Amino acid sequence: MTRLGYQIPNFTYPDVAPDQLFPTIVAQAVEAENSGFDTVLVMDHFYQLPILGDPGEPMIECYTLLSALAQHTRRVRLSALVTGNTYRNPALLAKIVTALDVVSGGRAQLGIGAGWFELEHDSFGFEFGSFTDRFEKLEESLHIVLGMLRGERPSLDGKWYRAQEALNSPAPLSRIPIMIGGGGEKKTLRMVAQYADESNLICAPEDIGRKLDALTAHCAALGRDRSEVTVTVQTSACIADTQAQAQSEFEAYLQRNPAAEVRRASTIVGDPDQVAQRYRDLLSTGIDGFTVNAPANGHLPGRVTLLGETLADLVE
Repeated sequence: MTRLGYQIPNFTYPDVAPDQLFPTIVAQAVEAENSGFDTVLVMDHFYQLPILGDPGEPMIECYTLLSALAQHTRRVRLSALVTGNTYRNPALLAKIVTALDVVSGGRAQLGIGAGWFELEHDSFGFEFGSFTDRFEKLEESLHIVLGMLRGERPSLDGKWYRAQEALNSPAPLSRIPIMIGGGGEKKTLRMVAQYADESNLICAPEDIGRKLDALTAHCAALGRDRSEVTVTVQTSACIADTQAQAQSEFEAYLQRNPAAEVRRASTIVGDPDQVAQRYRDLLSTGIDGFTVNAPANGHLPGRVTLLGETLADLVE
């Protein structure tokens, strides 16, 4: 299960030529694996998100990228954070995640959510629908995907999806963990309690306790022990050997990408001692671990290593 995940959310790196883009991504994944991260994750988007950059900035399709990263890593789990359910037929998604598990030697993880980025849906012709529609789709999809990943041959004649004894061969090499992303207390966390192994929250630190209470209540209503669900929180960090260097690298990032100014207050910036203390404070809220991204400086050699070495001991 994910306790310390490294997410790669952006592929716009200064002074990196197009033919060096993939090697730069590989270098981050390898540093993550070698420094104590247990999972490497990428976003399932087709356009860059507004808080990270311009929609026209590079965005690599996530499952193609994860399968390629599988050939350059040996231990870390590989996952989307998280798959937009609306982008793929659920039976096809089960086949895709199974293929990732096979080519990675049993290291696939399925991160999934209801989908939210309307621009991508409109541009690519995916039906967006209402909030209720997307959550209905997610729940139907989980019936099909989970059945196929667990060796069943699920059938469903649903409102949104249909499947008839859907066969998944070859089967996954491992029991693929299911992570549901998001922190909605009525719908999302109820589905976590019912279907998932992991929850990845996106919320302010002061809201974590309330989210955990909601998850505990959903688990109790379903007769499930809350301890069976691993809970992580999504975070952003910019670390360097000194606080001054970290701040300088973060400010340079904001100069390159003014849209990211909204992330200033929520990004953890500092030297190893400062960063470790901030993450210790997060652990005190009752979560089990973190997913961490480093869009400001993760592309710089050694920064992911420093981040992993700083955080790995906290979640052991």
